Amino acid sequence: MTDIHSLRDDFPILGKSLNGQPLCYLDSAATAQKPNKVIDVIKTFYQAENSNVHRGLHTLSENATNRYEAARETIAKFLNVSAKEIVWTSGATESLNFLAHGLSQALNENSKIAISPFEHHANIVPWQEACKRTGAQLLVLPMLENGVLDEAGAISLLQTHKPDILSIGHASNALGNIHPIESLIKACKTLGTKTVIDGAQSFMHLRPDLVALDCDFYVFSAHKALGPTGVGGLYGRYNLLNTLPVYKTGGEMIQEVTFAHSTYRDAPGKFEPGTPNISGVIGLAAAVDYLNNISPSALQRYERALYQSLLQQLNQIKGVTVYGDTQNNVGIVSFNYKNEHHYDLATLLNTYGVAVRSGHHCAQPLMNMLNVNGTVRASLAFYNNEDDVEHFINALKATIELLD
Repeated sequence: MTDIHSLRDDFPILGKSLNGQPLCYLDSAATAQKPNKVIDVIKTFYQAENSNVHRGLHTLSENATNRYEAARETIAKFLNVSAKEIVWTSGATESLNFLAHGLSQALNENSKIAISPFEHHANIVPWQEACKRTGAQLLVLPMLENGVLDEAGAISLLQTHKPDILSIGHASNALGNIHPIESLIKACKTLGTKTVIDGAQSFMHLRPDLVALDCDFYVFSAHKALGPTGVGGLYGRYNLLNTLPVYKTGGEMIQEVTFAHSTYRDAPGKFEPGTPNISGVIGLAAAVDYLNNISPSALQRYERALYQSLLQQLNQIKGVTVYGDTQNNVGIVSFNYKNEHHYDLATLLNTYGVAVRSGHHCAQPLMNMLNVNGTVRASLAFYNNEDDVEHFINALKATIELLD
């Protein structure tokens, strides 16, 4: 396995400067940076291998098809599932919309859908729309005052209301909290509740074993995991995938078409009409190949140590308030300083070359429950180091001096 400390040089963007300062990239929760391996694979595909997939008999098409389907096998192995259970989409957002569309076909005014207070808008709005279409009720799991999911209260709510669907993020994009989804999934099994896990923030950091998790569906985005933007996918139990209606229609997903009717292929082809994002899928496979050369336990230990260092130094700054679960976290520090606006903090930090996120992080209901209008979010990945932490802390202190 590769030594994590040597990997930073694989990411060309991390060597650049911004505003005369070395780039300190702490926005990986928004999108992860890309290693040379991924960049080179995509470039090579367009320079020397470009062709459409499926049905082509010429060499370029056959090679592209083989690489495209091999990528499905790569992702399936990474998640410990079958390749026929992986459906390509444009990312976690489309995957959640796809599932909300498909699963809502079986809902009515007596149905219930449960989500958590920590969800990204992409895991709230599709279910709200499903409720509008069907008359179903949207339930929200309880949160403790410290910004952590109330596990016991959540299980009690599930057992009381027996929702048809639970859709919850494995980890919060806004706070970094790792939710106790294992116990929630276990509770749902006894209730007949279908489970949808948003894995946008966990795919790279936690590398979930979906057989061990035992969820029904899991969604992910390539760009959160070293891959290109505009591609991702979903896992679904094969028997459940084939019960879902088609989401989009067109070529490639067809079994037979007449002017009277059409029939469709089985999953996953049933849900993949048109020319796919071939280079994106191949790029995602390259990203996973890269991750497979890193020990998962070593990666998590390294990211955890870096997170604790950042958190410890941040907590020593008087006036800083950190939100969320700091014990079970994927490496996100979400904070405010006194009454200063998060936008001002992030803007001034940018002048020091520090890239952080500010705002509600597409989690407005959560911010309302925390009684804030937004936070500054610094999010780590394994390609960060102690120099980044020191740079960030020094820049924050200088920013605070300007504001005070």
